[in-house]
Amino acid sequence: MIGQTTDGVDFGAGFGDAGLGDGASASETERVRRAFWPKFKRFAANLPFAEDLLAAYFCAFDRNSPRRVQAVLIGALAYFILPFDFVPDMLPILGFTDDAAVLATAIRMVAAHITPAHREAARRALARTAW
Repeated sequence: MIGQTTDGVDFGAGFGDAGLGDGASASETERVRRAFWPKFKRFAANLPFAEDLLAAYFCAFDRNSPRRVQAVLIGALAYFILPFDFVPDMLPILGFTDDAAVLATAIRMVAAHITPAHREAARRALARTAW
């Protein structure tokens, strides 16, 4: 459903079918879409970078984001959802440090493309996400 996640979180007009033809592969894009929200919901309360993670997600799937930006962010989001990390996510305190570093690097690379609309969609999604 364009404009909503499978759990009904609305991410607003312009977000949804990014069509990452030249950037991330279609299978990687679909995998990120499918696996992102369940993992996010499991760990969101423990993520100090939850809003940045969601803003990156909304930018990655925004049809207006350049393909290069989408590819960079899909790669960072794919790392977040991978079941095997450099530092396992289940480790107290350290578990998401590698995810945060990858995300921070990706965001730094494409910061100009993460818009106030992406940040607002992230805040709305966070407000509706039950911990």
